Amino acid sequence: MRFDPWNPDFVAHPYDVYRELRDNEPVSFFEPTGQWLVARHPDVNAALRDRRLGRSYLHIASHQEFGREPEPVQEPFWRVIRAGMLDVEPPIHTRLRRLVSKAFTPRMVEELRPRVRRIAGELVDGFVERGGGDLLAEVAEPLPVTVIAEMLGVPEADRHLLRPWSAEICGMYELSPSAEAQHTAVRAASEFAAYLRELAARRRRDPGNDLISALAQVADEGDRLTEDELVGTCVLLLNAGHEATVNVTGNGWWSLFRNPGELERLRGDLSLLPTAVEELMRWDTPLQMFERWVLEDITIGGVDIPKGVEVALLFGSANRDPEVFQDPDRLDVGRTDNPHISFGAGIHFCLGAPLARVELIESFGALLKAAPKMELAEEPVWKPNYVIRGLESLKVSVSTG
Repeated sequence: MRFDPWNPDFVAHPYDVYRELRDNEPVSFFEPTGQWLVARHPDVNAALRDRRLGRSYLHIASHQEFGREPEPVQEPFWRVIRAGMLDVEPPIHTRLRRLVSKAFTPRMVEELRPRVRRIAGELVDGFVERGGGDLLAEVAEPLPVTVIAEMLGVPEADRHLLRPWSAEICGMYELSPSAEAQHTAVRAASEFAAYLRELAARRRRDPGNDLISALAQVADEGDRLTEDELVGTCVLLLNAGHEATVNVTGNGWWSLFRNPGELERLRGDLSLLPTAVEELMRWDTPLQMFERWVLEDITIGGVDIPKGVEVALLFGSANRDPEVFQDPDRLDVGRTDNPHISFGAGIHFCLGAPLARVELIESFGALLKAAPKMELAEEPVWKPNYVIRGLESLKVSVSTG
């Protein structure tokens, strides 16, 4: 099998192909998408920090000047997304990150821990009482949505809207999304943006103890977030925080079921939870690929890559690189030397990483304590998506006897 992100067999298990790429073609051109694949950890890590690569090129050139086609169908989508910080570059990115970091602080995240623990405990208790079910739909998905909704100040009656918006928006990040997926993502982004504008206007008039109120008021030397920037930031927090946490939970439990010795080791020693969460993110990475534009001619791994093309950084491959990780194909919930790049690196390192870690530790911990005999009920199926990679469902049974 070769690199084929549209092949279900490859999506289910890309790691043998990654090994071949690292060994034989660590930097290779992928004709179907016109991208250069980068497979080794040192190269991916360096590329994430290299300012000659960017999430966008629009800070240095127009679409036409950069030799790319305009985005008429996608334009309403990117207008929302590029108002956040993920798909922009300095100096805009620097300003946005500075302002958002004043409101979304490590202290705020740590203060959320008791609420995250309560939400995770309530979800898990209900799940155990029902004897199990779909772990993704009943625990993994509601947890981050509820947390981000409470954090943003989204009323409980509206929270059912968030999960579909998030999933549909993230469809745009797959390789060569279909016309239908593009239209769906545009509609979802527009609907979510309109909803947030109205909510932000209410919070400006009547601030509460929530992140939207804080973002609306945050200032630095007279500088404030515009309404578009506030909306784009909230969309990013939902999408990045929600999709990754759901998929780490699903992929992680599936990984543990396939490695029963490590599952028993973790059940017997919950102090391993922090290292286990990091290892589960490494071993079956939820974000398999992160794309960057080449802003000026560059050499990666001895290969010259010209300005104007994209590189596709293979996080899933980098996280299994034997040059960096000892025995990389072995799941080790106690692994301490673990420089995985699942949260990225450089200026685009995930701002929500501390919150994701809190959610994952509390979620896994609640399930390990309340359902020590949880077992897989049926073998799961992977979604067709490759870039943001996760399971359709994860059916488990819980015995309390």
